[in-house]
Amino acid sequence: MTIYAELKKDHETVLGLLDELVQAEKSDLSTRRGIIAKITAALVPHSRAEEAVFYNAIRAVSKDDLIAHSYVEHLEAETLLRSLQLAEAVDVHWKNGAKKLKEALSHHIEEEQGPLFAKAKELFAEDEAEMLGVAFVQLKAKLQGTGLMKSSLELIVNLLPERFRPKAAELLAKQIFDSGNVDKKAS
Repeated sequence: MTIYAELKKDHETVLGLLDELVQAEKSDLSTRRGIIAKITAALVPHSRAEEAVFYNAIRAVSKDDLIAHSYVEHLEAETLLRSLQLAEAVDVHWKNGAKKLKEALSHHIEEEQGPLFAKAKELFAEDEAEMLGVAFVQLKAKLQGTGLMKSSLELIVNLLPERFRPKAAELLAKQIFDSGNVDKKAS
């Protein structure tokens, strides 16, 4: 499947989950928490894989402002997601948070599937779009269960110019590995 089909499939999944959340009843705490967990589990790996594979592939061959704008919208969506998690945890204005997140993601998806997909289709042949789709799916699977801190650091690595990304990713991996060793020594 092409990168476009893979991304569109994920977009539909997340928007469907947001519809469920907006429709959830105030009294159904466990359902809301489950839906928010599903949104987080779908959205965060999707975003990191999309940035690393799709956005960075476009950045490598084009100097278009659409990519910078897309990164900003990812940051905004994740900020809204974290705010929603907090609001839901204390049961304050969670429905407003869900609506804001849905609105922000709907806007982002519309721009992405419109102008950004059109730009990418000019840049990549069909076989390249399929290779990007495979890479996206593989990376997204590896990112499942990634914690919020590691995910945020990976976003920063993705934002760096290409020549700095490998070293930054290496340092990030080393830091996480070393942190794992420190935790093992403490126990």
